[in-house]
Amino acid sequence: MAEKTLFEKICDKEIPATILFEDDRCVAFRDISPQAPHHILIIPRKPVPRIGLAGKGDEALLGHLLLTAAEVARAEGIAESGYRLVINNGPHGGEAVPHLHIHLLGGRQLQWPPG
Repeated sequence: MAEKTLFEKICDKEIPATILFEDDRCVAFRDISPQAPHHILIIPRKPVPRIGLAGKGDEALLGHLLLTAAEVARAEGIAESGYRLVINNGPHGGEAVPHLHIHLLGGRQLQWPPG
């Protein structure tokens, strides 16, 4: 059996995190190295390594992650001013943990291009 990722350990409450939302399909928690006043990660409980490896059977889960991100943004009070959702894929995309996750960034003016 493969070793659990950091995010699987957070989902299983083996590693502490400031959890803002959770249900049977995903968990949202504050990033420990925030890049904006509001930097939240939304992760599926199902260990999908990255968006590029998601399959047709993951369509409902992917939609749920996006809708959860919008719900968390509303709860954080940043929905009206705006926010950014980021999904990194692979080393050149900035992926640091091989477990699909959405970065929800907001609370300040974000620049374009992002980096």
